[in-house]
Amino acid sequence: MLRDKKSVLSGLCVGILVLAVMTVVGCATIVHGTTQGVGISSTPTNAKVLVDGQSYGNAPVTAELSRKKSHVVRIELDGYEPYETTITRDMSGWVIGNVLSWGILGIVIDAVSGGIYELSPDQIDPTLKTAGVSQILDKDQSSIHIAVVLEPQSDWKKIGQLKRLDTFSE
Repeated sequence: MLRDKKSVLSGLCVGILVLAVMTVVGCATIVHGTTQGVGISSTPTNAKVLVDGQSYGNAPVTAELSRKKSHVVRIELDGYEPYETTITRDMSGWVIGNVLSWGILGIVIDAVSGGIYELSPDQIDPTLKTAGVSQILDKDQSSIHIAVVLEPQSDWKKIGQLKRLDTFSE
């Protein structure tokens, strides 16, 4: 009788251990983890990077972000308009691996841990616009850029002046 109790207890311990391992590990969680590195840079460089309101330093930087949710990225630099964009989460291709290897349990584990998701875009590299400047561009951005400035800065160098023409000739 004592031997049967040890045998049952031993089997129960092994069963609990296997269940514990299965609940901690999912396919996508194993393969690419619960966080993802997103490269954030800017032109000009050295702009302050905020993700979900938390500072991540100055660009260029790689932010390790949770795959569980979407994130709001804000890039700020004195003299430039702030840039803001959203990083969204999408289903990862590893969902298929979960179905084949762990079944529903793997999908549930990865959904809870965030491993089932992939963040997009994985690189952000905006060109910051000078504050107070509006730009006129053609559709493919291959023409000359014209900037209209209401208040020029004192350290700017004047390189030309637009003239009013009463008549146009070709």
